[in-house]
Amino acid sequence: MLSESQRHRLQGLVRIVEKELRHLMSTDARLFAEPFTAERARRLEEDPDLAERVEAFVSRFGRLQDTLGDKLLPRYLQAVGERPAPFIDNLLKAERLGLIPDAERWLDLRKLRNRMVHEYIEDPEVLAPALQEGHRAVAELAQAARNLIEAIRARGWV
Repeated sequence: MLSESQRHRLQGLVRIVEKELRHLMSTDARLFAEPFTAERARRLEEDPDLAERVEAFVSRFGRLQDTLGDKLLPRYLQAVGERPAPFIDNLLKAERLGLIPDAERWLDLRKLRNRMVHEYIEDPEVLAPALQEGHRAVAELAQAARNLIEAIRARGWV
Protein backbone atom coordinates (compact mmCIF):
# COMPACT_ATOMS: atom_id res chain seq x y z
CA MET A 1 0.00 0.00 0.00
CA LEU A 2 1.36 3.38 -0.99
CA SER A 3 1.42 6.25 1.42
CA GLU A 4 -0.30 9.44 0.35
CA SER A 5 3.07 11.17 -0.04
CA GLN A 6 4.40 8.33 -2.25
CA ARG A 7 1.28 8.50 -4.43
CA HIS A 8 1.52 12.28 -4.63
CA ARG A 9 5.20 12.11 -5.62
CA LEU A 10 4.50 9.52 -8.33
CA GLN A 11 1.63 11.61 -9.69
CA GLY A 12 3.85 14.68 -9.84
CA LEU A 13 6.63 12.79 -11.59
CA VAL A 14 4.19 11.35 -14.13
CA ARG A 15 2.98 14.87 -14.95
CA ILE A 16 6.59 16.05 -15.32
CA VAL A 17 7.52 13.11 -17.58
CA GLU A 18 4.46 13.67 -19.76
CA LYS A 19 5.33 17.35 -20.12
CA GLU A 20 9.02 16.66 -20.79
CA LEU A 21 8.07 14.06 -23.39
CA ARG A 22 5.73 16.48 -25.20
CA HIS A 23 8.45 19.13 -25.27
CA LEU A 24 11.10 16.70 -26.52
CA MET A 25 8.80 15.38 -29.26
CA SER A 26 7.99 18.92 -30.38
CA THR A 27 11.64 19.98 -30.50
CA ASP A 28 12.61 16.74 -32.22
CA ALA A 29 10.01 17.32 -34.96
CA ARG A 30 11.21 20.89 -35.57
CA LEU A 31 14.93 20.16 -35.46
CA PHE A 32 14.79 17.08 -37.67
CA ALA A 33 12.23 18.31 -40.20
CA GLU A 34 15.25 18.07 -42.48
CA PRO A 35 18.30 15.85 -41.90
CA PHE A 36 20.82 17.22 -39.45
CA THR A 37 24.10 17.24 -41.33
CA ALA A 38 27.58 18.46 -40.49
CA GLU A 39 26.84 21.42 -42.78
CA ARG A 40 23.87 22.39 -40.59
CA ALA A 41 26.05 21.93 -37.51
CA ARG A 42 28.60 24.35 -38.97
CA ARG A 43 25.86 26.98 -39.28
CA LEU A 44 25.13 26.99 -35.55
CA GLU A 45 27.37 30.01 -34.95
CA GLU A 46 25.51 32.21 -37.40
CA ASP A 47 22.00 30.76 -36.99
CA PRO A 48 20.78 31.44 -33.43
CA ASP A 49 17.39 29.83 -34.05
CA LEU A 50 19.00 26.59 -35.13
CA ALA A 51 21.45 26.76 -32.21
CA GLU A 52 18.54 27.21 -29.80
CA ARG A 53 16.73 24.19 -31.27
CA VAL A 54 19.87 22.06 -30.92
CA GLU A 55 20.35 23.26 -27.35
CA ALA A 56 16.69 22.57 -26.56
CA PHE A 57 16.86 19.08 -28.09
CA VAL A 58 19.99 18.09 -26.19
CA SER A 59 18.67 19.55 -22.95
CA ARG A 60 15.24 17.95 -23.27
CA PHE A 61 16.70 14.59 -24.28
CA GLY A 62 18.93 14.58 -21.20
CA ARG A 63 16.25 15.91 -18.88
CA LEU A 64 13.73 13.24 -19.87
CA GLN A 65 16.31 10.51 -19.54
CA ASP A 66 17.35 11.82 -16.12
CA THR A 67 13.79 12.20 -14.86
CA LEU A 68 12.92 8.68 -15.96
CA GLY A 69 16.10 6.95 -14.80
CA ASP A 70 16.99 8.95 -11.71
CA LYS A 71 13.57 9.90 -10.35
CA LEU A 72 10.50 8.08 -11.69
CA LEU A 73 12.00 4.61 -12.08
CA PRO A 74 13.46 4.47 -8.53
CA ARG A 75 10.16 5.75 -7.07
CA TYR A 76 8.22 3.18 -9.03
CA LEU A 77 10.54 0.35 -7.98
CA GLN A 78 10.29 1.45 -4.37
CA ALA A 79 6.48 1.56 -4.65
CA VAL A 80 6.39 -2.04 -5.90
CA GLY A 81 8.51 -3.16 -2.97
CA GLU A 82 12.00 -3.11 -4.42
CA ARG A 83 14.82 -1.86 -2.23
CA PRO A 84 16.69 1.26 -3.31
CA ALA A 85 19.59 0.22 -5.52
CA PRO A 86 22.35 1.71 -7.67
CA PHE A 87 21.36 3.06 -11.08
CA ILE A 88 22.51 0.02 -13.09
CA ASP A 89 20.61 -2.34 -10.80
CA ASN A 90 17.47 -0.27 -11.28
CA LEU A 91 17.94 -0.49 -15.04
CA LEU A 92 18.31 -4.26 -14.84
CA LYS A 93 15.10 -4.47 -12.78
CA ALA A 94 13.34 -2.22 -15.30
CA GLU A 95 14.48 -4.53 -18.09
CA ARG A 96 13.29 -7.60 -16.17
CA LEU A 97 9.89 -5.92 -15.64
CA GLY A 98 9.60 -5.07 -19.34
CA LEU A 99 9.75 -1.31 -18.76
CA ILE A 100 12.82 -0.93 -20.96
CA PRO A 101 14.01 -3.42 -23.57
CA ASP A 102 17.71 -3.31 -22.73
CA ALA A 103 19.60 -1.88 -19.72
CA GLU A 104 22.85 -1.67 -21.72
CA ARG A 105 21.12 0.39 -24.40
CA TRP A 106 19.92 2.80 -21.70
CA LEU A 107 23.53 3.25 -20.57
CA ASP A 108 24.52 3.83 -24.21
CA LEU A 109 21.84 6.54 -24.44
CA ARG A 110 23.30 8.21 -21.37
CA LYS A 111 26.73 8.23 -23.03
CA LEU A 112 25.12 9.60 -26.18
CA ARG A 113 23.58 12.42 -24.20
CA ASN A 114 26.99 13.28 -22.79
CA ARG A 115 28.50 13.19 -26.29
CA MET A 116 25.83 15.53 -27.63
CA VAL A 117 26.45 17.98 -24.79
CA HIS A 118 30.23 18.02 -25.20
CA GLU A 119 30.34 17.92 -28.99
CA TYR A 120 27.86 20.78 -29.24
CA ILE A 121 30.76 23.17 -28.71
CA GLU A 122 33.61 21.26 -30.32
CA ASP A 123 33.18 19.52 -33.65
CA PRO A 124 30.33 19.69 -36.20
CA GLU A 125 31.57 16.47 -37.83
CA VAL A 126 30.98 14.61 -34.55
CA LEU A 127 27.93 16.58 -33.41
CA ALA A 128 25.82 15.84 -36.49
CA PRO A 129 25.95 12.01 -36.19
CA ALA A 130 25.44 12.24 -32.42
CA LEU A 131 22.33 14.36 -32.92
CA GLN A 132 21.07 11.98 -35.60
CA GLU A 133 21.54 9.08 -33.21
CA GLY A 134 19.71 11.06 -30.52
CA HIS A 135 16.86 11.68 -32.95
CA ARG A 136 16.59 7.94 -33.62
CA ALA A 137 16.62 7.27 -29.86
CA VAL A 138 13.71 9.61 -29.07
CA ALA A 139 11.26 6.81 -29.86
CA GLU A 140 13.03 4.54 -27.35
CA LEU A 141 12.87 7.17 -24.61
CA ALA A 142 9.23 7.85 -25.42
CA GLN A 143 8.38 4.15 -25.21
CA ALA A 144 10.18 3.79 -21.88
CA ALA A 145 8.24 6.78 -20.54
CA ARG A 146 4.94 5.33 -21.77
CA ASN A 147 5.74 1.89 -20.33
CA LEU A 148 6.53 3.32 -16.92
CA ILE A 149 3.48 5.58 -16.87
CA GLU A 150 1.27 2.70 -18.01
CA ALA A 151 2.64 0.47 -15.24
CA ILE A 152 1.88 3.18 -12.67
CA ARG A 153 -1.62 3.74 -14.04
CA ALA A 154 -2.31 0.00 -14.14
CA ARG A 155 -1.77 -0.07 -10.38
CA GLY A 156 -4.19 2.82 -9.93
CA TRP A 157 -1.54 5.15 -8.54
CA VAL A 158 -2.33 7.93 -11.03
